[in-house]
Amino acid sequence: MKRLILASASPRRRELLEQIGLNFEVIPSTCEEMITKENPGEVVEELSRQKAEDVAERITEGIVIGSDTVVYHAGRILGKPVDREDARAMLQGLQGGAHSVFTGVTVIIKENGNKNCHTFFQETQVYVLPMTGEEIEQYLDTKEPMDKAGAYGIQGRFAAWIEKIEGDYNTVVGLPVSALWQVLKKYME
Repeated sequence: MKRLILASASPRRRELLEQIGLNFEVIPSTCEEMITKENPGEVVEELSRQKAEDVAERITEGIVIGSDTVVYHAGRILGKPVDREDARAMLQGLQGGAHSVFTGVTVIIKENGNKNCHTFFQETQVYVLPMTGEEIEQYLDTKEPMDKAGAYGIQGRFAAWIEKIEGDYNTVVGLPVSALWQVLKKYME
């Protein structure tokens, strides 16, 4: 079995890899993320590649998984909120409508002095029910929105306001494991 490395400290990504039975180690990327693209699919591919490359440079052999997630709404990319006011504005914008979540994944395979790279993204549509101002404030009080793209976690308390999704649920959580597995199984011998 080849060494498998997740280039992320995200507990959600860790849980998703554990869920599908993979044995892996965590080496978080420490690179400064640089965005040069505007299209959200290209942005998450670019950021996932930067994270995977950062960790791949530190190892001689193994498979490195880098990932990045953004929320895209009304022509804007929403990352993690900088403060409560930013989170409030994001939630006010998302409630009562639909938005897209993009997750990019890069898999770098290093073996026998060779390096292969596979990068892709997935998009899922998320429909959010209307929220009152009081509901938004109560959700903000949980602190859950502060470390998540778009200021919400679909797998947490925000599930109460998710009307439906079109696409892969795990893409919204932060790692489309079924699509990732299709790449990994080619190299996991």
